[in-house]
Amino acid sequence: MGELDRILVLIPVRDEADTITAVIQTLQHQGLSRIRVIDNGSGDGSGAIARAAGAEVIAEPLPGYGRACWRGLHDLPPDIEWILFCDGDGSDDLAHLPELLAARADYDLILGDRRAILAGRAALTPAQQFGNGLAGVLIGWGWGHRYHDLGPCRLIRRQALDSLHLRDRGFGWTVEMQVRAVEAGLRICELPVHYRPRQGGKSKISGTILGSVQAGVVILSTLAGLYGQRLMRGAIATASPLLGLSALLLLLGCAWAAPHGTFSEPGMVPRFWVGTSLMSVGFGLSWGVRSLSSLWFWGVALLARVLLLPMQPGSDIWRYIWEGYIQTLGFSPYHLAPNAAELEPYRTAWWGLINHSGVSAIYPPLAQSGFRLLAAIAPSVLLFKLAFVLADLIICGLLRQRYGPRATLLYAWNPLVIYAFAGGGHYDSWFLLPLVGAWLWFDAPPAASGGQTERSLGTALLLGLSIAVKWVSLPLLGFVAWRSLRGKGRWQCPQGLQQGRRAIAVLALGSLPLVLLALPFCTGNECPLIPTSSTFVSHGRSAELVPYLLAQVSDISRAANWPYGLPLLLGSLVLMGRSHRLLSFGQGFFVLLLLLSPIVHAWYFTWLIPFSVATRHWGIRWVSLSAFIYYALPHRMAMGNPDWVLTPTERWVLWAPLVLGSLWMLVVHPKLKPDSANSQVAKVE
Repeated sequence: MGELDRILVLIPVRDEADTITAVIQTLQHQGLSRIRVIDNGSGDGSGAIARAAGAEVIAEPLPGYGRACWRGLHDLPPDIEWILFCDGDGSDDLAHLPELLAARADYDLILGDRRAILAGRAALTPAQQFGNGLAGVLIGWGWGHRYHDLGPCRLIRRQALDSLHLRDRGFGWTVEMQVRAVEAGLRICELPVHYRPRQGGKSKISGTILGSVQAGVVILSTLAGLYGQRLMRGAIATASPLLGLSALLLLLGCAWAAPHGTFSEPGMVPRFWVGTSLMSVGFGLSWGVRSLSSLWFWGVALLARVLLLPMQPGSDIWRYIWEGYIQTLGFSPYHLAPNAAELEPYRTAWWGLINHSGVSAIYPPLAQSGFRLLAAIAPSVLLFKLAFVLADLIICGLLRQRYGPRATLLYAWNPLVIYAFAGGGHYDSWFLLPLVGAWLWFDAPPAASGGQTERSLGTALLLGLSIAVKWVSLPLLGFVAWRSLRGKGRWQCPQGLQQGRRAIAVLALGSLPLVLLALPFCTGNECPLIPTSSTFVSHGRSAELVPYLLAQVSDISRAANWPYGLPLLLGSLVLMGRSHRLLSFGQGFFVLLLLLSPIVHAWYFTWLIPFSVATRHWGIRWVSLSAFIYYALPHRMAMGNPDWVLTPTERWVLWAPLVLGSLWMLVVHPKLKPDSANSQVAKVE
């Protein structure tokens, strides 16, 4: 028996009566006598014609290129060592077959590259050219081996083919073979082969636009599935039991909590707490994770948010949608509260869900511009949530790039962050995104962040965007101006004048977004951006700490909210003098702000969480779990108790973790200071 007798040729055909005889005869002239044709449901007698030409014919009535190839591999003679695949339409020019056969000594998979020859490229349709090239690039990115073609003419060692365990039964067979060959470590080569337009019949793939599109979808989906399997195998192989348990509990908690977001229904909040408790345990376990892959980091972060997107949101989102909606009608939300008579004709079916309907807009103008843009697309809760989650995920990416995936779990897998933006639908991620960008830029090493002026002005612009979304970022702009004024040493002319000009430029640039975006809402001498006369702003309270403690001593402290701005100002000035980084000032300021603020909601604690990625702050970690006690308020209201006041026990459950954790950081871990956090995290990672 000759060497060529150990090669079996497989030819899938479907309605190739005009060409199959010539293909078989060409193979026979090349010395290949063992030819098996798989009749894949032909209606023109292709099978009978092939049998008359001397080929073995096997019927496979179910359509599919991969299914035909798979059927052809059944009951192989034991002496067969190589399998040659080619098409039966005459498009494969088999003149180069001797070169493919000669490569058997050195390779396990030998592919015919139609795109290596000008005539071959000319015979391919534009869709084939693009699809084959794209597939080669994607395989190169995903598996590190660059293919140039997915051609049908291929020779593979039988033993190697058996080891690939191909599962695709359609047009994805060829691409799966090539990917699996890389994964199996086969010796692979591509050799130039001529190609020509099909010699008869009608193409089932490239003959129509629809067929080409379908083929492209099949190739891309096959590659996506194979890459997903590869990532999953790698993730499972490298995952620790602790990581798996942490992710499982976090995702189970999200799945449990998602149907229980309608807090106005009696008994709903306790069920929500079951979900957040599972999330919290999973999050706590993640603190012990030593390493994780990108798949684990992003997969859990994305899936957790996706699970909570269908959740009934908090009432704030209805204000966002309403204020965006009335702007599309030409009304200003700063001048007209939701219950204004002028707006009565435009009330929607969900208008009754708007909170504080007698209060005009309190959100800064850039936030209002975002609401208007989204409402112009569609006044949809899901659309608004997706916009908030997108900003949230970008924050994940920024923090991960600077501090690594393990440290960033404190934000990306944080139950309060996941719920606040994906579940509750709060817009705070919009102001956090430019704030985090400003902090990372300002605190970056000088070589990575440009010169002092460039860094200060870039930071100012980002902070200006943050301020134009939520007012609370304003003191951070003051800190950047102070650092620009102070410079590295004492005030000295002319350097002092340059520093002074830079500080003024910082304040001006940081104020510019707010000023420009506020102008359209100003009429005459009036710019009512904050409804200072409303009860909500003037003396409203929620789950506050310091104002609550003072109220135990004197009822006078309940009369107005503005006096708490004075200790906040003094504390901010002290922090400015003691801080060298925007990280240290920002974390300290937001802790102080929340402690002193008369109005505190659970999602406000998300303002602190990005900083904990750098500082590993225990108080911020703990309060991101204890903050869920806040939802005892809507629970009691649903049960018929209208008092929006936490009990003393609930208040201490909320605040003690932040207070005690902050003291712990100051006393027990004095080295973990925000001003040295970069080096600490780098050492841990």
